[in-house]
Amino acid sequence: MFTSNPFAELSASVPPTVMQTYVVVMALLVAGGTLFDIMHKKSARFFFSNWRKSKTKATRQVSDGRMVSIAVQTAVVDVMASGEFCNMRRRIAHLLTMYGFVIYVVTTAIMVFAYPTPATPAPASLPTLWYIGALMVCLGGYWFWFFIRVDVAAEGNSPFRFVRADLFIVALVLSATFGLMWAYAQTRGNPTWATVFLALYVISTTVLFGSIPWSKFSHMFFKPAAALQKRVAEANGTRANLPPPAEAPKIYGRVLGQPRHY
Repeated sequence: MFTSNPFAELSASVPPTVMQTYVVVMALLVAGGTLFDIMHKKSARFFFSNWRKSKTKATRQVSDGRMVSIAVQTAVVDVMASGEFCNMRRRIAHLLTMYGFVIYVVTTAIMVFAYPTPATPAPASLPTLWYIGALMVCLGGYWFWFFIRVDVAAEGNSPFRFVRADLFIVALVLSATFGLMWAYAQTRGNPTWATVFLALYVISTTVLFGSIPWSKFSHMFFKPAAALQKRVAEANGTRANLPPPAEAPKIYGRVLGQPRHY
């Protein structure tokens, strides 16, 4: 199962051109949805406005070498290692989901375009990576959904409570789940269940890539920019988007939160 290209097997009933067209349409939905989200929420205007303000109010000059160092640090710490998460469980779940998603999408595109039929067999490692990526998405996504979410872990809400902000993670996990179930049913030679899970796989994947204006999908593009802006602001002596820390309130001459001295 883990060395079988599920898309090559599907080519017996669905022409490779249909699969390839679908992947292209999903990519266009990502690009179009992200641009719409940027225009609708004015994220780019907000980002560049704050960037200009940061440069205007800078108390220190940031050299070109320092900027390169900040960009590398942002890529390694904030993007690749998800350094913004202080909670280690949440960071691990996020990394599993993020890297699993990247592996899952990239291997899908390679198998659909480069190895779409049994006549063009894929290297055994490629479908294995596809399965591993989907399993990583499921492991990180379900762990986050049932055990780490604040409203579930801290507030005691039902893990099955769903709001619009959950659209991205739910669609992503369901896409990976139904993809695995479809591939398994297909390798087991069960055409009925393979068709059912394929339909669910296509629906959940379409929702994932087609709902960008209403989900948090585009945040994966905004967060690196925000992290870079924050590091530059710290380097040039400004604090982007954040006022200076307020003093702790005092009650009867005592700082709130400090122990009394009798």
